[in-house]
Amino acid sequence: MTKRQKRMAAVAALVLGVGLAAALGFTAFRKNMMYFQTPSDLVAGKSPVGAKVRLGGLVEKGSVQRGQGLLVQFRLADCAKVIGVRYEGILPDLFREGQGIVATGALAADGVFVADEVLAKHDENYISPDLAASLKEQGGKHSCGEFKSTTASAP
Repeated sequence: MTKRQKRMAAVAALVLGVGLAAALGFTAFRKNMMYFQTPSDLVAGKSPVGAKVRLGGLVEKGSVQRGQGLLVQFRLADCAKVIGVRYEGILPDLFREGQGIVATGALAADGVFVADEVLAKHDENYISPDLAASLKEQGGKHSCGEFKSTTASAP
């Protein structure tokens, strides 16, 4: 091999290595990406059963039920649809009825969202952008009254 051929082989190997690293990075990124959904999105079937998503909405008043141990079930609404949420763990101190939250988890086959993590923002004015748009369309700000809507599935 001449010097030029060795140099071209090294450049080709470098380009191939960078390309492979980029492909692996993009694949890992795509697999770990979580989309933000509202209860209306999940009820409409925009997210397949078992897919990891972030679900944002308002905790429906009177819907929080505590089970054995750390099991908590509640309904999450966006003023158009309501979906049941099941979570086993310690809820944030700021979690309460009427509060805007974001839950990370997946939709189960029974139509209930099984949360792995529940986040409540300390600012009472916090609301997710999609939920704010939904509420604006409905003419409300942060309150949906008693959440009189079509219930998709309740725990």
